Amino acid sequence: MGMWASLDALWEMPAEKRIFGAVLLFSWTVYLWETFLAQRQRRIYKTTTHVPPELGQIMDSETFEKSRLYQLDKSTFSFWSGLYSEIEGTLILLFGGIPYLWRLSGRFCGYAGFGPEYEITQSLVFLLLATLFSALTGLPWSLYNTFVIEEKHGFNQQTLGFFMKDAIKKFVVTQCILLPVSSLLLYIIKIGGDYFFIYAWLFTLVVSLVLVTIYADYIAPLFDKFTPLPEGKLKEEIEVMAKSIDFPLTKVYVVEGSKRSSHSNAYFYGFFKNKRIVLFDTLLEEYSVLNKDIQEDSGMEPRNEEEGNSEEIKAKVKNKKQGCKNEEVLAVLGHELGHWKLGHTVKNIIISQMNSFLCFFLFAVLIGRKELFAAFGFYDSQPTLIGLLIIFQFIFSPYNEVLSFCLTVLSRRFEFQADAFAKKLGKAKDLYSALIKLNKDNLGFPVSDWLFSMWHYSHPPLLERLQALKTMKQH
Repeated sequence: MGMWASLDALWEMPAEKRIFGAVLLFSWTVYLWETFLAQRQRRIYKTTTHVPPELGQIMDSETFEKSRLYQLDKSTFSFWSGLYSEIEGTLILLFGGIPYLWRLSGRFCGYAGFGPEYEITQSLVFLLLATLFSALTGLPWSLYNTFVIEEKHGFNQQTLGFFMKDAIKKFVVTQCILLPVSSLLLYIIKIGGDYFFIYAWLFTLVVSLVLVTIYADYIAPLFDKFTPLPEGKLKEEIEVMAKSIDFPLTKVYVVEGSKRSSHSNAYFYGFFKNKRIVLFDTLLEEYSVLNKDIQEDSGMEPRNEEEGNSEEIKAKVKNKKQGCKNEEVLAVLGHELGHWKLGHTVKNIIISQMNSFLCFFLFAVLIGRKELFAAFGFYDSQPTLIGLLIIFQFIFSPYNEVLSFCLTVLSRRFEFQADAFAKKLGKAKDLYSALIKLNKDNLGFPVSDWLFSMWHYSHPPLLERLQALKTMKQH
């Protein structure tokens, strides 16, 4: 009886209280589910202390232990940062942080001579303050992650000065994109009439295509140094492979990722007949700064150094070379180009745009509901930006969780297909060894809890990929 009575009481509450309660309840449900999954995976990090037999050929016990300790530290960090984030979000909602920030933005606008009728101006001040708050509260976590965890496990290559300059640059570039785009979007929603959702969707589509086009040429170089891959065997082989599958390659770049971190990566970008490939210097054995350090350090005569320094050099020399050989780099690119040839990139864009259109349509249906605004403390006004925030972030959160899981499942399927494509190019053996090397260089832990990996992993676990490649190799 007690439970039914409390449910009745819940339904007798005003609509805005029910909405607010449901949003908070769902947020904590997702948080507890994520924590449950993380604890399952954490148990695996703690208990799997020896290399399992099936990994014997793939990973030595020293690397296995290093990756186990790295993932354990990351898991602890993730637990505390996740808990902080959930509590912060809950307190902001409970104490009316959103309406307070909106009123504060209005006050700032008032000082500058803009009244309440300048809603778009107030919205931009709100966005600036909200992103500033987010950047400042996230800074200690980011510092700890970079200079304690990544540093301890040998990945961080940044100085504090570089890190801070980078963070300020990121914030400024974000504002330069976010504020003009948001003001235009709000303007379109205001003047768009009954079909504003179609215009808003088309506008965001154009913006995303423009950003993808200009990102690598104008935005990424603000943060990292891109140099064309010098003429040579690797470049020739990349061009031959691209031509063999009709990939319209125009340039190949090497990005100096080693200034930031020793993690490695590769990707391609560009539309239509203007495709570029970007390789991280940490991916290439002959470019890796770490390898140069090892050569220099091991070539030096030990002169009255401090003991700690010579220990460090010994450790570096002991560490096998980082990065992949040219054949392995080609196999990794064969996998990446497989995503293009099999239409994965286009499929992802189509899914993303269908989702965006659906969200704007539902936003148009819901924006007139005053109880949605009242639920979050907006009783007298219904600002468009706040409507976007409430509906996209809070009301759609159950849908977003389901969509995210479906996309993760789809992504794993695409990864297997891209591996199979690389195999068709005759790269199975090299991709097999490249995956092992990349896993070692990035200290990936090869044992995972089935539920955790099913929910989180956008790439299949290493063993599954190797197993699939092995079968392909035998065929």
